[in-house]
Amino acid sequence: MFERIKTALVLVAVVLSCMFATSSHYPMLALMLVAAGVGGYEWGKLMPRQVQTHHLNFTYIYAFCMVIIASITLYFRDIAFLLWCVSICIWLLSIYCVKNYPKFDGWYNKGLNTVGIVLICSAVTSIYYVWINSPWWLMYLFLLVWGADSGAYFVGRKLGRRKMVPNVSPNKSIEGLIGGLCTSVLIVMVVQLHYLHLSLRDHLLFLSLSIVTVLGSVLGDLFESMIKRRVGVKDSGNILPGHGGVLDRIDSLLAAAPIFAAGVYLLKLIGVDL
Repeated sequence: MFERIKTALVLVAVVLSCMFATSSHYPMLALMLVAAGVGGYEWGKLMPRQVQTHHLNFTYIYAFCMVIIASITLYFRDIAFLLWCVSICIWLLSIYCVKNYPKFDGWYNKGLNTVGIVLICSAVTSIYYVWINSPWWLMYLFLLVWGADSGAYFVGRKLGRRKMVPNVSPNKSIEGLIGGLCTSVLIVMVVQLHYLHLSLRDHLLFLSLSIVTVLGSVLGDLFESMIKRRVGVKDSGNILPGHGGVLDRIDSLLAAAPIFAAGVYLLKLIGVDL
């Protein structure tokens, strides 16, 4: 437990320093590229292989390609937005995979290599652009996802009866999902009442975006759990003592961040000033 707490404190310190300690883009940019590289390495290890002897070489090459593609999408915002849209489409399709696992596991093929590049690069670029918009909006995204996860955990632990997808994540319940959504709504209402000055229509749009973002975070968690269950591993890696791998820490953000970033982008296009 002490090791887990120590790792969490170090992670929080590093992320907050990159977010708030300087106005320079370089620390946050470097953090995103490191996340892309390590996340890519861990994703590569989870992928199916026909020639196992080349597995290690593949993961390093895959991680390097992930960093290169992430660098390109971080530089070109229009490309990043298209990547977010593709990512959201993949997440919508993943609902069928999660719902029908393990009866259907046709998704577990080499196509996941491309899927991983899209999902991870989409996540790091969306986090980066939300931060550029405002570090406080990125903090809101983190708070929304972590608050919903905590609410789901405590409500599910006390009141959980109906399992959501027992073959993927036996501990997640419908009651926990409702608890997480209620927690996120409370967070949204506090932010709206104290920090935003929006019309009723804009408030409802922002609330809808926040709820969809939370639902996306749940899907991201479930999808990564499904891949690990299919491979037969507990964690995606061991780089973070007490926490597992980078993907284990950002699985919820893989889906939530692109949804939130694309939503904020679209809200601004229709005149919602956040």
